[in-house]
Amino acid sequence: MRLVTVAGPPSSGKTSIIIKTVEELRHKGFTTGVVKFDCLSAQDEELYSAHNIPVRTGLSGELCPDHFFVSNIEEALKWAEGRKFDFLITESAGLCNRCSPHIKDVLAICVIDNLSGVNTPKKIGPMLKLADIVVITKGDIVSQAEREVFAYRVRQVNPGGMIIQINGVTGQGSFYLAKFIEKASAVETLQGATLRFTMPGALCSYCLGERKIGDDRQIGVSKLVNFRGED
Repeated sequence: MRLVTVAGPPSSGKTSIIIKTVEELRHKGFTTGVVKFDCLSAQDEELYSAHNIPVRTGLSGELCPDHFFVSNIEEALKWAEGRKFDFLITESAGLCNRCSPHIKDVLAICVIDNLSGVNTPKKIGPMLKLADIVVITKGDIVSQAEREVFAYRVRQVNPGGMIIQINGVTGQGSFYLAKFIEKASAVETLQGATLRFTMPGALCSYCLGERKIGDDRQIGVSKLVNFRGED
């Protein structure tokens, strides 16, 4: 079975892109399952089910979504293997733009949209910088010049990745993404696999449930801004 990780900011069109691409794979006789990782809520399961795409949803709740993803990805793989899917696609929202769910030797895709602003690629971390493929959506809503500038900014952040423009409504371009997904490497287990980037590093009193503000409450690892030094 082949595993693909898909990440990107909220409302960038990840679910629509995945649905259109799964339909392309289905036309070729492949079966695909999806696991959606999110924080508080996710309505995407209804969309996937409406297109007869097997899906499971995991909500991290009060936990760091990156850590939640890593803690559950092996079980997600076992679920997909048990269903004998040809492909498993995981979808991660990347709510803080620091999301790093990509795994070495596993095809990594980042979805980002033209409407987010031309400076957005520089504000997104490893989920864009370390992706093998960057899918840019909503190109039909902006001008050709805006599309070119946005793609150029993406290329500055991720010079080695492949850029694919896809229309999430019509599915135009999903055929090419499906072709690259077909070439993804097979995965039997993720035990011992390595993340492409480190997870957010912090273990402080607030991670453990503290709610009151104050120097005496900040225990553990923290990071402070220097407001008292020279400009």
